[in-house]
Amino acid sequence: AFYNNHRPSPSPLIEEQPTTSTMVRYSTAAFLAAICMLSSNSSFGNVGFARAADMTEAEKAAETAAANAAAEEMIEQISTPYAPPEGSSAFAYEAEVNKMLDIVINSLYTNKDIFLRELISNASDALDKIRFLSVTKPELLGDTPNLEVKIEYDPDAKTLTIRDTGLGMTKDDLIKNLGTVARSGTTNFMKSLKESETNDISQIGMFGVGFYSSFLVADRVSVASKHNDDDTQHVWESLNGESSFHVGPDPRGNTLGRGTEITLYLKEDAEEYLSPYKLKEMIGHYSEFVTHPVSLRQIKTIQVPKVKDEFDEEEEEKKEDGDDIEVSEEEEEKEPEMEEVTTYEYEQINTDPAIWARDKDDITDEEYQEFWKVVSKGDSAGGAEDWTHFNAEGNINFKSILYVPSEVPFALQQGNLEMMRPGLRLYVRKVLISDEFDLMPRYLNFIKGVVDSDDLPLNVNRETLQESKIVKIIKKKLVRKALELIRKMSQQEMPADDETEEAEVDADGNVIVKDDADKKPKVHPYITWYKKFGLSLKMGCIDDSANKDKLQKLLRFKSSKTEGEDEFVSLQEYVDRMKEWQKEIYVFPGESIKQLSESSFMDAFNDRDVEVLYLTDSIDEYFIGNVREFNGVKFRDITKEGVKFSDEDEDLAKRRNKVYADKFSPLTKYLKKLYGADVSRVSISKRLGRASAIVSSSEWGNSANMDRIMRAQAFAHGVAPGENMMPTGILELNPRHPFVIKLLESIPDDGETDPPQSVKDNAWILLDMATMSGGFPIRDPKKFAARMTRVLKSGLGVESLSLAEEIDPPAEEDLPDEPEFEMPDGFNMEDLNLDDLDMN
Repeated sequence: AFYNNHRPSPSPLIEEQPTTSTMVRYSTAAFLAAICMLSSNSSFGNVGFARAADMTEAEKAAETAAANAAAEEMIEQISTPYAPPEGSSAFAYEAEVNKMLDIVINSLYTNKDIFLRELISNASDALDKIRFLSVTKPELLGDTPNLEVKIEYDPDAKTLTIRDTGLGMTKDDLIKNLGTVARSGTTNFMKSLKESETNDISQIGMFGVGFYSSFLVADRVSVASKHNDDDTQHVWESLNGESSFHVGPDPRGNTLGRGTEITLYLKEDAEEYLSPYKLKEMIGHYSEFVTHPVSLRQIKTIQVPKVKDEFDEEEEEKKEDGDDIEVSEEEEEKEPEMEEVTTYEYEQINTDPAIWARDKDDITDEEYQEFWKVVSKGDSAGGAEDWTHFNAEGNINFKSILYVPSEVPFALQQGNLEMMRPGLRLYVRKVLISDEFDLMPRYLNFIKGVVDSDDLPLNVNRETLQESKIVKIIKKKLVRKALELIRKMSQQEMPADDETEEAEVDADGNVIVKDDADKKPKVHPYITWYKKFGLSLKMGCIDDSANKDKLQKLLRFKSSKTEGEDEFVSLQEYVDRMKEWQKEIYVFPGESIKQLSESSFMDAFNDRDVEVLYLTDSIDEYFIGNVREFNGVKFRDITKEGVKFSDEDEDLAKRRNKVYADKFSPLTKYLKKLYGADVSRVSISKRLGRASAIVSSSEWGNSANMDRIMRAQAFAHGVAPGENMMPTGILELNPRHPFVIKLLESIPDDGETDPPQSVKDNAWILLDMATMSGGFPIRDPKKFAARMTRVLKSGLGVESLSLAEEIDPPAEEDLPDEPEFEMPDGFNMEDLNLDDLDMN
């Protein structure tokens, strides 16, 4: 487009207009075609559809004249100067519009799609105003009682129209409202941006640049509006980047009755917004919950029987009267002639209700579940487990509904947190601002819902919040409400028995009375939910130190005293039933409940009837390492050194340990020398029960379970699997076990003489058993196999491991092949009637 201050020098194709702006929209293909047709009288004939040599001079002249006429018509169409509405007056912007548009296009909006959101939002505001005024003055609605927004697209004219039946604007309103940005002054606008270090300017809301986002996609914008206080419908019009706009009476007259109609003449690179599918997607995304109906006009082409006029019917009757040929019934019933007809039909897009704006007492559970389907968008297979509907008041006011799903979202099932979409959508007056804003921490990213505020301060593009502290306030309140919702779920009473369960009857029709032992135990709904989402809560204990105490109260664990798949214990319940002498919460990390319950580590605890929490989730190791304690009671990993029991006389325990240490000192020294770096220390255990020995971890080292997790890291760099990450544990010996006592007796008294190989093998086998009992893998499987081979050789009395001679069995006669069974011809399994067979 060329304007007064940017026009090129006059050319034969563009005639300079002294008083009118010239707007030229070039279609590259059309322009080049026109140039080709004008370049030579014979060129069109040479490359056209007929050979010039086969044409007469008269035909050539006619062809050339037709080509020149077509070219002139095409040039006239593409170079028609822009003419403002008839009878309109020009008004100059006080600010430099080029700078303002540069801000709009390059700084304010990063996504062109939001222009439709802004225009629908403005229309909704206008509808709200007339609805508010009509409460006291119903006559203001007049002949236009329906409050709605209608959107139309015209692929031929390349226009997009947004029409509302709102308050409308007078001529003065058009001049004032649609010139707000310019009248504020681009210089002042830029000055405000420079003076603000964070670009968060509270007065940004004064600038009406939402309307000007339409110039992101339009070359020209026309606004027609009719207000009840003005008898005349006026039109405002401006070109993209022009330094002035025009306002005047609408040449079409009063076509609106009341309201505003915005017509966008789209740019060539914005023709995607003429697609009904694109428009429907945009309206549903940004304006899904706008209060007033938003309808899109659908253009459809259908086939209908052609309507014949009177002349055609008379001719057909004459033909039938004069035709004596007999016609068959099939020929008489021939299909009617069809023709294409274009139809227009409006379809309301925003059919989902914004139930968060209603009083929660007026909303049924069924309505909440239906709205869950809207906000979840198919991310979760089940319905909502529970929800909370609340109004937050304080520094910032907002309404919100938060949902807890009953099933794990698909991305979370795979443990792919990066693929989890934010679950909350941020609205301002029911207009979507963002569905990608992280209003929840990652451990609560399964929470779905909406947040809507009428006074949320936004920056000029409505895409990011004005102040980061506002985000923190909203996030803090939402997290608190979410945790409160989960806490209420955990404290719900056990549901009553289902009395509608059908009774079982025996063969005689008597009701079978079930014993209480035969009845399936009831499971608390929170346990069912926790088994699916417990990992997220444990992650929260690691990530969210501020809410760590609240989150720990929501955790549930299996323990040495729980039975069945659905029995769990909370940390508070564990603490309440601790032994009087117990000062720590004992935990045991591992792969499975069965493996942990059968471990040698549990012997001493089972003997003392001390409860131990089983930690079978991979995240449990990180959870214990970060949390450390619950309500002042520390966690103690029983696979590590330092486990003490205070149920016996402390003085007696010290004297006993000293005697054992002195007695077995030769053995511990010898074994440390024998094992070398395979163990960090050999000590006398104070907590073993029936096991001869076990390998434990140092208090600040990795447990066997943590070692397994780290070795399984798929992206661990610079580590040879099974080698560098192998820890060296502490070998704890049971001084009361016969194996340990016998081994002590087998070693030389002087400590210098080398014991026989059998003693060394026994010592190594003791370490192998202790290593596997402690949950660690065998360090050197090849040496382990060699030791076991020597033990088997000795135990079986085998003198040599040389293989026996290969046998040479005598040749056997070839056996005949079994005959193949063939089905008789014509036999069909379906013809076989089992009822005819005598099965007795």
